[in-house]
Amino acid sequence: QVQLVESGGGLVKAGDSLRLSCAASGRTVNTYAMGWFRQAPGKEREIVAAISWSGSNTYYADSVKGRFTISRDNAKNTMYLQMNSLKPKDTAVYYCAARVAGVSSVLITGYDYWGQGTQVTVSS
Repeated sequence: QVQLVESGGGLVKAGDSLRLSCAASGRTVNTYAMGWFRQAPGKEREIVAAISWSGSNTYYADSVKGRFTISRDNAKNTMYLQMNSLKPKDTAVYYCAARVAGVSSVLITGYDYWGQGTQVTVSS
C-alpha cells in the first residue's frame, strides 16, 4: 500500500505563491505517475496537473497553465506543486494522487492512491 501526505497549504493573498508537497510512504512511487487534483466547495474534483513516472511528461489544466509547475523528486519519493500568481478561484482542497501505471492520467478514476488533502485559501 502507498500512503500519500500533502503539506504546504495555507491562507495567502492574491498574487502570492505556495509550494505544495506530496510525500509518499509504504513503497517507492518512482515508477508511478502522479497528479494533483483540487476540489472547491460545491464543485467536483478536478485535475490540476499530472506528471509521468520520470517527470518527462507533464499536463496542466488550462486554468493553471503558466502559473503552476508540477515536479517530482523520485529519490525523495515526493511530488511538488509550485503555485505562483495565486487567484481567489484557486481556493480549494488540493489532493495528490498516484497511479501504478507510469503514464499520467487526467481522470480521477485513473488513480489508485489518494492523500487526505491540504487546504489552499486565496483571499482577494
